[in-house]
Amino acid sequence: MQEVLDASTPADWRPLDPQNTLYMDVGGGRVVIELAPDFAPGHVANIRTLAQENYFDGLAIVRSQDNYVVQWGDPDGGDPAKARPLGSAKATLPAEFTRPAEGLSFTRLPDVDGYAPEVGFVQGFPAGRDPAGNEAWLTHCYGTVGAGRGMEPDSSTGAELYVAIGPSRQLDRLMTTVGRVVKGMEFLSAHPRGTGPLGFYENEKQLVPIQAVTLAADLPAEQRERLEILRTDTPTWEALVESRRNRPEEFFLRQAGHIELCFVPVPVREIAAAP
Repeated sequence: MQEVLDASTPADWRPLDPQNTLYMDVGGGRVVIELAPDFAPGHVANIRTLAQENYFDGLAIVRSQDNYVVQWGDPDGGDPAKARPLGSAKATLPAEFTRPAEGLSFTRLPDVDGYAPEVGFVQGFPAGRDPAGNEAWLTHCYGTVGAGRGMEPDSSTGAELYVAIGPSRQLDRLMTTVGRVVKGMEFLSAHPRGTGPLGFYENEKQLVPIQAVTLAADLPAEQRERLEILRTDTPTWEALVESRRNRPEEFFLRQAGHIELCFVPVPVREIAAAP
């Protein structure tokens, strides 16, 4: 894979859009999240509003379930008398589990998938597609960020978010997925696992404070993370996928001839600052 990346050109990469990039600062460091308004426009707009009004600042990571998800939000969110107000963000939103498949630049993987008729990538996001039903959706691969909800489909707002840290494809089309972590997963996945039901932390001492969540566009350009994502609609991308499907290194005595969607990494690199 490194040989493919070394041979890439600047046109094979794209910058992050500051309007769709969140920085979540926790004690260990910074988590960078790329939002996906093409899949969840209502939730992404709400999340932008929440970030700009400092809703998440001082809240916490409240759940860490081994091989599943890490979740963050208001520890008092279940108590209306104590819950933090949402400000001008919407208190109710329709579920955005899927969207029409038409109109998306979908780079399909030829490999068979057990959760979707077709899988591939849309602007770096792993996605599923059902051409017969004209549906597409973001899949729950490692690093996918979704909006927590209750039993009702329309009960998520983006005020409570989670990230997949293990196999979670069974959640596909059951949750509104809003983006993915492109940097800093170690500051989420490495926390001690919660001992309560579903991995929730059982007392305040276990909570992991969130220092701030900021929209990149609200920071001066010189304070933004200088990151690029490998485009997933180029011959370079096709070569990278093949390098993972059939590993050429001497260690791999057998070629798999197959790759699962969530096993295809989407490379991210830092851009050198201008002199």
